[in-house]
Amino acid sequence: MDMNSIEAVVRTTDPADWRDGDGDAWLAGGTVLFSYGSYAFGPEPLKRLLDLGSAGWTPVAVTGEGIELAATCTVAELYALPESQEVAGRGWPALALFRPCCDSFVASFKVWNMSTVGGNICTALPAGPMTSLCAALDGVATVHGPGGTSRTLPVASLVTGDGTTALAPGELLRSVHLPASALASRVAFRRLSLSNLGRSGVLLIGRLDGGTALVLTVTAATKRPVQLRFRHLPEPAELAAALDDAVSDELYHDDVHGLPAWRKDMTYRLAEEIRAELAAPEGAPDVHISGDFWPPRIPRSRQEGA
Repeated sequence: MDMNSIEAVVRTTDPADWRDGDGDAWLAGGTVLFSYGSYAFGPEPLKRLLDLGSAGWTPVAVTGEGIELAATCTVAELYALPESQEVAGRGWPALALFRPCCDSFVASFKVWNMSTVGGNICTALPAGPMTSLCAALDGVATVHGPGGTSRTLPVASLVTGDGTTALAPGELLRSVHLPASALASRVAFRRLSLSNLGRSGVLLIGRLDGGTALVLTVTAATKRPVQLRFRHLPEPAELAAALDDAVSDELYHDDVHGLPAWRKDMTYRLAEEIRAELAAPEGAPDVHISGDFWPPRIPRSRQEGA
């Protein structure tokens, strides 16, 4: 889409260059900006793009502490990571989540090579799969602000609603740290859409910390990420009661990709599937739901990059 209101493109990574009230927007991959046009972020047209294209940030850095993802890391770069030498031998089962989350974009290779991890998170769409991945793995975002300030906050708290974040005007998402402790956890993934190549209507990720503690992250069905933490694997009734308490009816998202009632029903069903999978011995056959919902899950072969 042509953005005929743009007066300047500024190559910068410095939040001090942000002019509040002048129609500024950070530009990373641009897949959302150039899809939605000059009115992508409100009633006033955008006038300046602060371009991160020449930032030169290392897309992925792997250490014993975990994985650091630059905000400008592309989906294609993230997709390649599980098969790279950088993570070989690390023994991080949660790497199996990376490719299913990338696949959840249901996008062309052109989008994969432009769309960025940070851009997807900051756009704050409920179905944003980078939000799902990073929130589920206890990702911690580093945010730079004007005046040389810097702060950190959980990705699960950065996205506050449909299209809204905790970022103040001019603040810039610099990177996301995925801790080794979360990457070392056994995981389970479930996603549903109303159509074969449709946007996620429900996306849940379960993580078993230390072999006993369950962390369940609900996204796509809800306007913002919702995390439930248990010191143990709950029984079905306990899990359902926790969902009752954590997710109000008003928090379920409502758009053409799924009615709130359907999203709620599927959240409970997929949460129970995840609970049952992680309660079973590792390597046991997975539990599936039945019905005309596409797809019931991402096949394990794709989770493992086969």
